[in-house]
Amino acid sequence: MSTTSPAPAQGAEQLETKKDNPVKVSLASMIGTAVESYDFFIYATASATYFGTVFFATDDPIVGALASFATLAIGFLFRPLGGYLAGHFGDRIGRKRILIWSLVVMGIVTTAIGILPTFAMVGILAPILLIMLRIVQGVAYGAEWGGAVLMAVEHAPARRRGFFGALPQIGIPAGLLLANGVILLTAGLPGDWAWRVPFLLASVMVIIGLFIRLRVAESPEFETVQQQDGVLKQPALETLKKDWPIILRIIGLRLAETGGYYVTTAFTVTYVGLAVISESSNVLIGTLVGSAIGLVSHLAFGALSDRIGRKKVFLIGSIFTIAFGIPMFLMINTGSLVMIVVAIALSLVLSHDPIFAVESSWFSELFPANRRTSGISLGYNGAAIVAGCLPFIATAVYGWVGWIGVGLLFSALGVISTLVGLTVRETAPRVIGTATDERAAIVTPAEQQEVLT
Repeated sequence: MSTTSPAPAQGAEQLETKKDNPVKVSLASMIGTAVESYDFFIYATASATYFGTVFFATDDPIVGALASFATLAIGFLFRPLGGYLAGHFGDRIGRKRILIWSLVVMGIVTTAIGILPTFAMVGILAPILLIMLRIVQGVAYGAEWGGAVLMAVEHAPARRRGFFGALPQIGIPAGLLLANGVILLTAGLPGDWAWRVPFLLASVMVIIGLFIRLRVAESPEFETVQQQDGVLKQPALETLKKDWPIILRIIGLRLAETGGYYVTTAFTVTYVGLAVISESSNVLIGTLVGSAIGLVSHLAFGALSDRIGRKKVFLIGSIFTIAFGIPMFLMINTGSLVMIVVAIALSLVLSHDPIFAVESSWFSELFPANRRTSGISLGYNGAAIVAGCLPFIATAVYGWVGWIGVGLLFSALGVISTLVGLTVRETAPRVIGTATDERAAIVTPAEQQEVLT
């Protein structure tokens, strides 16, 4: 079968009646992503707050933090496998089916973590079971993002993909908002219920997410590929062979966003306790504030990318990451609630959000429709291998050289992403003057050859 994307004009009218409302599709993707993000983020928060003593039974706070963050990293290491599976099946049987299965698996596993026995109950079996569930959770989460954003981007008008592509991205801060809010609310519960209840609530949220996702139509871009016999037998494998330079650049582009994000939201929770600066709840409050602002800022940055380009908006975030590493920790080190909240919120809103808002549209516009789920899923989750290890690395660096080392690490992520970002060409239709037909495929084979400089 052909490995090129189908011609944009063919079949457009035939599929027009099947095209769903872009607002409805984007909101459905966002809510489902919020549910899965909640599942994933409560693990990150619980590992920083509870798991060192609950599952690893150590009195050394740094050892406990390292052990907890090691299990956090394991989930990230298996996300590329989820991305590969999502790409393969998403480009073969459809984006929607993958979204349903990833949500179901994620909910079951997260709920199961909530009923796990602790180290005090079963000894070494406790962390073994935790690691096994974390692996499955990582695969499921790795399968979710690509299909969710493509459903939004591929249903959107060509010149508003930045805005509609940013809507599913709101699911990430919304999920984090839910996760940290629930952790704060349950902190006063007796015994293990303080960390078990947030995991058990996942079952309720999955039911809500399933109800919403089942009500949206399949991607019109994928249906065009099917009608024109453009479905590949091994889409993920072909993507690795043909598009590996783009995949590697996507990994580099994501380091400032995803790496900086977990340094900000996971490591700092542990840091303020290890350095005896303040209560970890102060960091959680800052995360809540930044996430709440993110519900609006993602849309603003997405819409801005439709006007001035994905690349310029991306560079706002990556350059801010370079500049903010040391100042962020200087603000946290004051121990002031206000300064800690401002530091965490600024990192999320100006470092993370501009980058994350444009990833869905920018990355999607780099690949033809019949390899698009594979391309963005492999690139997106490839960066998770590094990002998932960063709380662990940051804790080790802190134990070695102190907070300044972590601040420099944060800035270094921004340097890498900025340098990579400068090498990737702009793709926004309004800016480069292509894809004027609102029904057009996101990128033609000829345009794809010019994506990289």
